[in-house]
Amino acid sequence: MTAAPPQIPSDGTPVATEPTAQSVSHVSGKENVRGGALDFLRFLASLLIVVYHYGAESPMRIERFAQVFSRGFLATDFFLILSGYVLGRAYGASTLSGRLSTPQFWVRRAARVWPGHLAVLAMLAMLVVALNAIGTDAHKPSRFAWDQLIPQAFLVHAWGFPSDGWNLPSWSLSALIVCYALFPSFWRAVSKIRHAWLLPLLGLVILAAFEVLAETVFDQGLADLRFQFGVVRALPLFILGVCLARTVDMRWPSEGAAHALLWGGVALLVITQPLDRYALPDPLLFDAPSLLAIAMIVLGAGRLPVKRPQRWIEEGAKLSFALFITHIFVGVIYWSAVHKLIDTVPIGIGWQWLMWLAGFPLAYGGAWLFHRYIDQPLQDRIQPLLRRSS
Repeated sequence: MTAAPPQIPSDGTPVATEPTAQSVSHVSGKENVRGGALDFLRFLASLLIVVYHYGAESPMRIERFAQVFSRGFLATDFFLILSGYVLGRAYGASTLSGRLSTPQFWVRRAARVWPGHLAVLAMLAMLVVALNAIGTDAHKPSRFAWDQLIPQAFLVHAWGFPSDGWNLPSWSLSALIVCYALFPSFWRAVSKIRHAWLLPLLGLVILAAFEVLAETVFDQGLADLRFQFGVVRALPLFILGVCLARTVDMRWPSEGAAHALLWGGVALLVITQPLDRYALPDPLLFDAPSLLAIAMIVLGAGRLPVKRPQRWIEEGAKLSFALFITHIFVGVIYWSAVHKLIDTVPIGIGWQWLMWLAGFPLAYGGAWLFHRYIDQPLQDRIQPLLRRSS
């Protein structure tokens, strides 16, 4: 689930793949606790990404009803921050102690992301070939240029290589490959800071510096950068997540303050969402408080132990990675059929809305099938091999 000029969607990604957002140790001593606040937010953000992408297929642009439906880029920001946070909490200690070497960490992260990505990309390629063979085109065929397939397969298309088609949200995976490579260095650097309260400030200062860099070099804000420059956008958000993880490792703030941060962040995010980002004198007037609110939420929710884990939240969060990389594939099949039907048969606006709503359970169903029968079996084969090699 995705930035560029205003007319081009900015994808989001449930990038904090295994381990999940709340599968790391909490300060209360509970291990592997899932189904809490961060997993719930991850589930909601993945839903927002699908709504954002599928919104273009609705009978009417849904952002007319509420500005929140145009906030897919905030879901991206949340997942990029969460990815840094989760990896810091899950792998920070083993990185410092040497139990997990830097090459081992790189291989584990690549093995978690690349097989599923390649599987979906292959499915998309076969689908486009099949549609062309029967004399029709995929929905929005200009998105499937064959010369862009190779950069996407190697996950380098956010490193300056233009690629705005195929599995569009995968730009964030490409950017995160760089973040993963640098994570051990980031963690060792933030671990040298002895005052916990400095770490969130450091993360926000780095984010501000990258914002200035983007404005100076690209004449655009971070959230509006084209997909091919995704590394520039992802790095400061990932670093902010790493800083927040180290802050929680140092047991700061107190649980009382964490509650205040969590709900204060939620309130700030709710207050800012009705604003029209492009009607403001500078989009940064919307972006800055929104990112601050997200950082407050991640820090507050991450610091609090999960007291009442919910199984449905855990399962929803587990599906977020599969949903992220498969919903475009499901959408190509479904929306190609829907728009062909609408062009052929007169269909009332009410039925068109019902057909649009049906796309969401189909997207989740496709994600579940992919997770159950493709991604999880691949990981069940790959991970034991990695453990033995370690």
